[in-house]
Amino acid sequence: MSITNENVLVTGAAGFIGSHLCQELVRAGALVRAMVRYNSLESHGLLELLPRDIYDSIEVISGDVRDLHLMRKAVSGCRVVFHLAALIGIPYSYHAPQSYIDTNVCGSLNVFQASLEEGVERVVHTSTSEVYGTARYTPIDEEHPLQGQSPYSASKIAADKLAESFYLSFGLPVVTMRPFNCFGPRQSARAFIPAMISQLLYEPKVRCGLLTPYRDYTFVQDTAAGFIACATIPGIEGMTINVGSGKKISMGDLLSRIMDRMNVYKEAVEESDRFRPDKSEVKALICDNTLAKEHLGWTPKCSLDHGLDQVIEYFQNNPQSAKTNHYVV
Repeated sequence: MSITNENVLVTGAAGFIGSHLCQELVRAGALVRAMVRYNSLESHGLLELLPRDIYDSIEVISGDVRDLHLMRKAVSGCRVVFHLAALIGIPYSYHAPQSYIDTNVCGSLNVFQASLEEGVERVVHTSTSEVYGTARYTPIDEEHPLQGQSPYSASKIAADKLAESFYLSFGLPVVTMRPFNCFGPRQSARAFIPAMISQLLYEPKVRCGLLTPYRDYTFVQDTAAGFIACATIPGIEGMTINVGSGKKISMGDLLSRIMDRMNVYKEAVEESDRFRPDKSEVKALICDNTLAKEHLGWTPKCSLDHGLDQVIEYFQNNPQSAKTNHYVV
């Protein structure tokens, strides 16, 4: 399936991954309709930071995935729907779990229902490696048990199962892509890598959460390539596919790596208010990307060091993006 000159919808387009995906879709020749959450400021979020020629070629619509009537209009005429809209902050999900159900579960239901009614040919639904919880074995393949260790991960498990049910019950041509940790320019200071870079640039010491967990990091353009592959490869409807590098690194080693790339060394202090509740902490997420290689022909192209250099340069050139004086949940 080609997306060149095809109408596609991206929900959650104003966010970090969504804005990068829109950029790569335009470069691939797609006709992009980008849905951003309505706000009275008419802000299009991170889409506004795209190169002007890319931004001007995107049709931006405002709305909310929680509104089924609006979703029907949003998906109308689109061959492919990339569903990225979600509340994603794990710490905030401890404070506002109802919001996560409303957006991540009910909103996803509306996307699937509207896509089914409008005859969309492929829906790419965004999952997350957080649905696996702390690894029972590594690397983690798609058969690993799902564990709702935070309200966020529980809401995403529910959305994934809705996607599965719409495929099995109604034949919705949906593919669930399960990204592991993604990083790159424009990521919010809420995420680990931007938070560490920002503090190394502008604070006397680095305040952080636990440094012992292991994660698997993929550069955002590689993640976007995974989304496009999930939209264009035939015969994968109904599948769930991990997208991650397959390489693990502890948060402590990652912080040391960032310091080395910046040649800036500061004291790191673990603060308890940045810890997850003990039973909610996910201690290891390492991707088995075998299915992505076999079915999508996908492998990551950007190394961790090269990606870190790009994020460091971004925050050096955009100091207003750094939020270092408080913990961003």
